[in-house]
Amino acid sequence: MLRRSFIASVAGIVSMAMCHAAGAQEYPTKPIQFIAPIPAGGSTDILARDIGRRLTERWGQPVVVINRPGVSGSIGTAAAAVSPPDGYTILLVNSSHSINPHIVPKLNYDALKDFAPVVLLASLPMLILTHPSMPVHSLADLIALAKAKPGSITYGTSGVGGASHLTGELFQAATKIKMVHVPYKGSAIAVTDAIGGHINTLVADAPLAQAHVKSGALRPLAITSKSRIALMPDVPTFTELGVSGMEISIWVGILAPARTPPEIVRKLNREIVAILHEPAMAERVKSNNFELVASTPEEFAATIRSDYERFGAVIRSAQIKPE
Repeated sequence: MLRRSFIASVAGIVSMAMCHAAGAQEYPTKPIQFIAPIPAGGSTDILARDIGRRLTERWGQPVVVINRPGVSGSIGTAAAAVSPPDGYTILLVNSSHSINPHIVPKLNYDALKDFAPVVLLASLPMLILTHPSMPVHSLADLIALAKAKPGSITYGTSGVGGASHLTGELFQAATKIKMVHVPYKGSAIAVTDAIGGHINTLVADAPLAQAHVKSGALRPLAITSKSRIALMPDVPTFTELGVSGMEISIWVGILAPARTPPEIVRKLNREIVAILHEPAMAERVKSNNFELVASTPEEFAATIRSDYERFGAVIRSAQIKPE
């Protein structure tokens, strides 16, 4: 009797595995909803639409990008969290996915448990820059000045709790200096004020700052990437300059709802990674000043958790509250 029960159980497991494998082979058999919790038209939205278009061409099923912005991306993310875990809803996310749980009140989803990571698409490093009028020509100069005159140097960011703000907080903690945070409602305004000399320093992503560095309107001191980037080969990394713990990036990736079958997650990953490595797509990613990543699901999961823990610690230590 026990033997028959055991055989039946094994047969059931094998049957389920075969059904999952067959389902992944057939997938997709209907349109896929690709939620982008950001406004339409930006470089990240364009990247999502490029991927959706190529998936449509490869699979013969529409992959429709739906923009659902609001509350740092949490509105569209919440909608994806409660969608059926069948592979027919996928979600575009960026670094704020790991930050929002620590700063957005009453978030109605769990950033770690409610999603299955699919692929980290690309990333952008951050820069610390100064206005040319500042008596600072290197990161060491900035640190020395900040230590000599605590609280006298201002640094602008795109807003409270964003990646640029947290980069500034990490920098202060790593170097034991104190600067004054000046938050703006968006990166563009912060850059304008930095160029005008209204703030002493600026934390911004590399592509945003590139043109102003090239023109000499802003002076770059260090970049948060692991190694120097082709976009700005003369800018040293924080690690090169002896400041550890400053490898930070704004990343963009794709998630599916939790419990989406692993076979479907892997199929999505394989297809999207293949698309990203197509010469035309790789060039489009580069032209938008992203660094191509094209990770495995496991690598993306590790990035999400690592940033969740690191940024959570920074937010608690600096007592950052939402505006």
